[in-house]
Amino acid sequence: MRSNERQAASSTLIRNEAVAELDANTTGPVLLPTDEGYVTECAAYNLATPHQPAVVVGAASAADVRAAVRFATAHDLPVAVLATGHSALSSSGAVLINTRRMDEVTIDAERRTARISAGVRWQQVIDAAGTHGLAPLNGSAPTVGAVSYTLGGGLSPIGRTYGYAADHVRRIELVTADGDLLEVTAEREPELFWALRGGKGNFGVVTALEFDLFPIERIYGGGLFFPGERAAEVLNTWNAWTTDVPDEMTSSIALLRLPPAPELPEPLRGQFVVHVRIAYVGASEAGERLVAPLRAIGPALIDSMAEMPYTAVGSIHNDPPTPIPFFDRSILLRESTPELVDTIVRLAGADAQSPLVALEIRHLGGALDRRPEAGNAIDTRGSAFLLYGVALGGPDQAEAFEGYLTGLVAALEPWSTGRRFVNFFSAADATDEGVATGYRPETYQRLAAVKKAYDPHNVFRLNHNILPA
Repeated sequence: MRSNERQAASSTLIRNEAVAELDANTTGPVLLPTDEGYVTECAAYNLATPHQPAVVVGAASAADVRAAVRFATAHDLPVAVLATGHSALSSSGAVLINTRRMDEVTIDAERRTARISAGVRWQQVIDAAGTHGLAPLNGSAPTVGAVSYTLGGGLSPIGRTYGYAADHVRRIELVTADGDLLEVTAEREPELFWALRGGKGNFGVVTALEFDLFPIERIYGGGLFFPGERAAEVLNTWNAWTTDVPDEMTSSIALLRLPPAPELPEPLRGQFVVHVRIAYVGASEAGERLVAPLRAIGPALIDSMAEMPYTAVGSIHNDPPTPIPFFDRSILLRESTPELVDTIVRLAGADAQSPLVALEIRHLGGALDRRPEAGNAIDTRGSAFLLYGVALGGPDQAEAFEGYLTGLVAALEPWSTGRRFVNFFSAADATDEGVATGYRPETYQRLAAVKKAYDPHNVFRLNHNILPA
């Protein structure tokens, strides 16, 4: 056996022995690419970017996470984390920690708090809190992982009423790059507590969160669907309507190119439509009065506005629950004008050759503009709207989709704040310049200093990475 072959064989033996030792020290599975179950363990919601890590650890506890991180640092490998896999970032060559087995939810009804483990999805929290007449600041899609969503800010269907989900975090349990488990609060590790809420997964693996719940049992909500050829009229009416609605009203509007799927209602099947989404925290009578100007646009294809239990909040946006391949891009807007509407309709309206399945605009402001007492790294306050576009398709369509999305964002720059919302970062934003758009320069510098203190070797880099200062 030649020298280089002996070295390769020795390296493989060391790796296999080390992986076997890791497996012996964890409760969940530890799998290599050749192992049965590897592909299933790496499966993500976004099918456009398959995960192909060097090792995947199906963590069942914080102890498993600690063992996986220590294994990664000992072998000079980066760490990636997977809960639901909505992000389209690769974990190639990494130690991938799958947190789905960590799905514990504990509700403290008296304190109005929830404690959740790393792999919990929002519907679990919604249902558990709902039995006590409480509600979390969940995302529009209940299938999204609650931890990553919260670390990136967390824009809820009731966000204008209560602010970002990250504004209401009380406690974070974090495995750092050296494998230590820290309890992070505003009193203990205050700088890390500030950075985690808005800095996403740059500082370690969050194994548990504690956050506030709110006394909400029912809301007035649903949607109005209009024919797509009326997009300009509906957009302009909605824009004017948002200027004086109360903070209890959170809404968005979406241009949807729907498939001819049999599960869709007949008026929507295979159609291009405009969907106005509403969530009002208040009495249904007041909600009815508030949405009257939108209903006055004319007969809707479907009007689902009604009082509903908060546990049904996911029906407002009705995002696809099953895995799909997609490409996306977003931009924060300082205002919406008739000229902006004209640009959107030209690029994504009924007559446009647009590949987007959805182009959504979310109304911000209200409590989203108010900083919490324990400040955090969220730098989107002051933005009026968030625009988000998504195209469905596999890697073979990536070039065409990315070209269109790049052109769309460029066309909307005259109305842009110049910043992006961290939770809506796309794969195209995973550059130094792209990540910097999520923050003011002074915020980014402060985050980089925290990164240097807690992850100086950038173990947690397979993300929208903040480089150590």
